[in-house]
Amino acid sequence: MIDAFCFVAVVHRHQSVAWCSAGDFDKSSGTSVLQYPTFSILTRTGIGAMQSGQENFYVDPVTRGRLALRDGLEVEGEIVEGVLVSEAGNLFEIREGIPNFVYPFELPEIDRRSLKLSEDRVDAYDRYLPLTFQTYGEDESQVRNAMADKLGLAHDSIVLEVGAGTGRDSEVIARRLGKNGRLYIQDISPSFLARNVIRMREIGASAEPALANGYYLPFPDNSFDACFSFGGINGFADIRRAFAEMARVTKPGGKVVVGDENMPIWLRETEFARILINSNPEFSYPLPLEMLPVEARKVSVEWIIGGVFYLIDFVVGEGQPSADFDFPIPGVRGGTHRTRLYGQLEGVSLETKELALAARAKTGKSMHHWLDEVVLQAARKDIGSTE
Repeated sequence: MIDAFCFVAVVHRHQSVAWCSAGDFDKSSGTSVLQYPTFSILTRTGIGAMQSGQENFYVDPVTRGRLALRDGLEVEGEIVEGVLVSEAGNLFEIREGIPNFVYPFELPEIDRRSLKLSEDRVDAYDRYLPLTFQTYGEDESQVRNAMADKLGLAHDSIVLEVGAGTGRDSEVIARRLGKNGRLYIQDISPSFLARNVIRMREIGASAEPALANGYYLPFPDNSFDACFSFGGINGFADIRRAFAEMARVTKPGGKVVVGDENMPIWLRETEFARILINSNPEFSYPLPLEMLPVEARKVSVEWIIGGVFYLIDFVVGEGQPSADFDFPIPGVRGGTHRTRLYGQLEGVSLETKELALAARAKTGKSMHHWLDEVVLQAARKDIGSTE
């Protein structure tokens, strides 16, 4: 589900079954023909529509190439209609100020059916969501604020919320930002995103909304100071790619905070677990630690809201971790971490090994040093090299 923890089946929703676009695909041109419900409940208030200039910030979620605005209609500093076109020819429609970046363009039939089901549930969703916190005796405001604390936000932070849903976490984040801060809210459901935009308007917050898939984000690398997503990633079709995308668009040193349902393994055999999993099978989803990107640093995980929702947070690094693998390791074995991996040769007979160990001991050298000298001398002799 997106921005929801409720185990009540009627309001349970996940991104993998909640597409915002009809997803028509023009195979002749290789571009999408986007169709989605009109945001008739929105008005041009300066809050909730695409601000002029933002068209230069977004990128093609497929190629990450730049976009150009075509047939744009601006009203009082807002882009209310138009099409964003990438160099690859992909088209992304802006309707009533909301850009639609949903990809893949050609959606399978199961996603089309699920979209309708999800859209029909938007009213019940917010109505029943508080039941989750009541079930575990939790204060919703305290829980959401504690999650936002992990983002380490400043007043001027630029923040992305993936799967922002109806905005219950968006509101908490937005209230922490000053006039120089900015919140980007992304969801794949138009009805949920519309509710979020209304919520932002009601509290007087500025947010930049976009319809998009959580594992194909329409943003350049290193765009955000922090990225947040709670209650949706379990249902993403590609969780590994979603984590990688969030790390990609977050600046090095920035925080990523992600959470969803998970019954801890030490509780799986309890009555507590059986009752909850019977009501909501998604509590049996695994903890996705193996899906984290190589850029994840200082990773921590805890279980919140009755101890059955994981919350992973990490600092974004650059590429793989680095370390000094080349210092000489003291001791009999010797060598370096790097030579121990890349310097391995074929095995020798037991007799040769015993003689080598004895020779090494007599010289007092490390095995690495002794072998390196012996092999180097023998190789030079056999190939006739004097170097």
